[in-house]
Amino acid sequence: MAQKPSIAKGTRDFTPEEVTKRNYIINTIKKHFEVFGFLPIETPSFENSETLMGKYGDEGDRLIFKILNSGDFLSKVNDELFAKKDANALTPKISEKALRYDLTVPFARYVVMHQNEIDLPFKRYQIQPVWRADRPQKGRFREFYQCDADVVGSTSLWQEVEFVQLYDAVFNSLGLKNVTIKINNRKILSGIAEVIGAKDKLIDFTVALDKLDKIGEDGVKKEMLEKGISKEAIEKVQPLFAFDGANAEKLKSLKSLLSTSDEGTKGVEELEFILHAIDAIGLKGAALELDVTLARGLNYYTGAIFEVAAPAEVKMGSIGGGGRYDDLTGIFGLKDVSGVGISFGLDRIYLVLEELGLFPSSVSENTKVLFLNFGDKEALYCLKAITKLREAGIKAELYPDNAKMKKQMTYANKRNVPYVVLAGSKEIDEATFTLKNMNSGTQDTVSFQKLLEAVQH
Repeated sequence: MAQKPSIAKGTRDFTPEEVTKRNYIINTIKKHFEVFGFLPIETPSFENSETLMGKYGDEGDRLIFKILNSGDFLSKVNDELFAKKDANALTPKISEKALRYDLTVPFARYVVMHQNEIDLPFKRYQIQPVWRADRPQKGRFREFYQCDADVVGSTSLWQEVEFVQLYDAVFNSLGLKNVTIKINNRKILSGIAEVIGAKDKLIDFTVALDKLDKIGEDGVKKEMLEKGISKEAIEKVQPLFAFDGANAEKLKSLKSLLSTSDEGTKGVEELEFILHAIDAIGLKGAALELDVTLARGLNYYTGAIFEVAAPAEVKMGSIGGGGRYDDLTGIFGLKDVSGVGISFGLDRIYLVLEELGLFPSSVSENTKVLFLNFGDKEALYCLKAITKLREAGIKAELYPDNAKMKKQMTYANKRNVPYVVLAGSKEIDEATFTLKNMNSGTQDTVSFQKLLEAVQH
């Protein structure tokens, strides 16, 4: 009995319509990447395990897909180690490579390996799939595309300003209004942990704080207590749980809260610079919001942290994020090369545009003109015209088989082809074509020039 075909959990097949819509998003993002001066690179789909492991925290390490060594991969494992069934000890013996988890760490590796070939500051963009052994859910898959843009070799805060503009430009071009670009700064989080006496618990503190919108104030406090953060420290941070108002008011509150922390004060100054610049320049459709609970990527972010939220009417996780990393390349031996970058969540952006009906009708347009096939002589006559239409940029094709006319017309209807051309011996003798408008039902006998003019509209 034939095996029933299936697909791996967390992966998807894409229909022609879906691929076309996804390419529309990619091309929009790519256009703005290039307008902003970013250059394209690509890296392999898999890396050496040591390149990836330990760069994303314990949770990230668990989500990395390991690739088994080829051949008899168990031959290097002794009986004692095998009997222990310790996955952490066994994995390095049987797996030396892994699928990339994101594009940022491979980019850092790229910069170090190609440091003598690139000019700093180096602005790169990269649009490729990544893989994570995550629990699949709406908007979260195990295989998905990331669209990244990064700048390395500059500590200038103007880069952060430009990334805010880049987000705004892309989402505006996609017709996606009312997105919120959330911004925070790692130095602020460090400063808060310092002033409440929990500097040694920075990661635990910020990971719990980051969950405020998911588990609420009581849930965050409970998790902090479980992680060993004192009740007194939590009381000091109470103002953060009701942290609202305009960005200027939030900055004022932070200045007061962090007045005794040099690092925290520096973070406030950096945010103030970015927010002031954006206020002066203005945004087309997005809103820039200071969010002190934002704590993504703490294992490598050192300055600004970004996260983009979809419009409130769409229940979706973040559709973009990024931040400043002052020494990401240091993990590969190249010290003191600052970088900052952002990522677009392609699959989630697709779902948001689909839910809001924001894909232009022209995106899904396929073949504009279908020529019916009445035999080899007629097909050759049609193909000469089709060739000229294609040269003019018109999507045209010939029905390949000399089938019954009803079958060919049904095919055109199912494909939503707006124009059908019929050409028999009469049309060939007169050097004309019968053009049928499938929407109105009207048809006319026309010259090739008139045919071209009709389908160009």
